[in-house]
Amino acid sequence: MSIRTVPIRRAGNRDNLFMGGDRELVMLSGLISGALVFSAQEMKAFVVGVVLWLAALTLLRIMAKSDPKMRHVYLRQRRYRPYYPARSTPFRVNGPAEEKQFR
Repeated sequence: MSIRTVPIRRAGNRDNLFMGGDRELVMLSGLISGALVFSAQEMKAFVVGVVLWLAALTLLRIMAKSDPKMRHVYLRQRRYRPYYPARSTPFRVNGPAEEKQFR
């Protein structure tokens, strides 16, 4: 009897990209650029909005090509504290009261 193999389909394991960049960031940059264009209703604002969106799309494509999950890694890294003190347990209380005990 042979071992059963189950194929892993590529569509279910692919990163969620839109136009080559992270889906949420591409749509957010498009929304901001569109809001700029439609709120000002001038030719200068149209040019600035299109240039802003194309520049953001280019940067987001480069970011997604480097690592498709870079946004998630950055957001997780921002939650880390800058310093983690050495402690034996999370329930230990470090403070001036303990220092007086040992003197």
